Amino acid sequence: MTSIVGNAAAHAAFLEAATGPALHHAWLIAGPEGVGKMTFARVAALRLLAEAAAPGTLPPTLQVPSDNRIATLFAAGSHPDYRELVRRPQDPDKPDKGLARGIKIDQVRALMPMLATKPALHERRVIVIDPIDLLEREAANALLKSLEEPPTGTVFLLVSHAPGRLLPTIRSRCRLLRFERLSDADVGRVLAREMPELDSEEVATLVRASGGSPGRAMRFAGLDLAAIEADLAAIAADGDPANTRRVRLSKAFAGKAAQERFEAFLERAPALIAERAQSFTGGALREALDAYDAAVELARMSLGHSLDASTTAFEMGGLVARLAKRDRTD
Repeated sequence: MTSIVGNAAAHAAFLEAATGPALHHAWLIAGPEGVGKMTFARVAALRLLAEAAAPGTLPPTLQVPSDNRIATLFAAGSHPDYRELVRRPQDPDKPDKGLARGIKIDQVRALMPMLATKPALHERRVIVIDPIDLLEREAANALLKSLEEPPTGTVFLLVSHAPGRLLPTIRSRCRLLRFERLSDADVGRVLAREMPELDSEEVATLVRASGGSPGRAMRFAGLDLAAIEADLAAIAADGDPANTRRVRLSKAFAGKAAQERFEAFLERAPALIAERAQSFTGGALREALDAYDAAVELARMSLGHSLDASTTAFEMGGLVARLAKRDRTD
């Protein structure tokens, strides 16, 4: 199974609980998207199941040896005491059409027969839900009873990108395990492991654009973001008084083939504003925060209403240009 990078404190806290006398039945694994929360959930689930099979015999780490019998079952997707609830394809016959907007109530109901019985192999079962934020309201209500009265031996690992969206009754039943953004070095390590074909220049660009999220970096790979990243950085530095770079950006996303690259741009530009704002104070900080709010709204409107990419890119460049007003400290 893939090793996990970063967030060592969270990993250690969970391992201590997992090997202790009283493991909490529900964990909210919360943090930014793309920092390895689902990878951790799978590693943690395997560790819990393997520990149940042979208590006290595993190495003192989260990782389970690949030749372990439980690891073999887990890798084959045939462990009877493990389930994942994730978003399904909108159309099972056309998986390229994307995923459903949420996790449906029928997916939660499908768990109920299993939860009504004892674990099949040993004394523990694990349910992973990713992301719990997108559990539809009826599905959340159906799950709540199991969280309030957990079946014996059942542990829920709930992956959350935005825990504030959850029902308070769900949050209150969980122990929080907080994940943070990864360092540039750790993002680089993940890229080197998962995409060894990338050259050093693209890795450096992706690390800068990642915002501490290896998942984001991997989504951006192959989109030729180096020129866009350079233009955004230059606009933030000097404001682009002649509009040269903004015009270049507006031409960079012409045609349907550039849609994926455009979506990456819409994600990256607000993130860059947020990153730069951290070093500002006073009026410059207020200006940057206003620009960030406007950039997030522009990105949302563009994706939701199919706004013209060229016009949107030019306008987004103007919002980034507001970062150049560093002399405003009042």
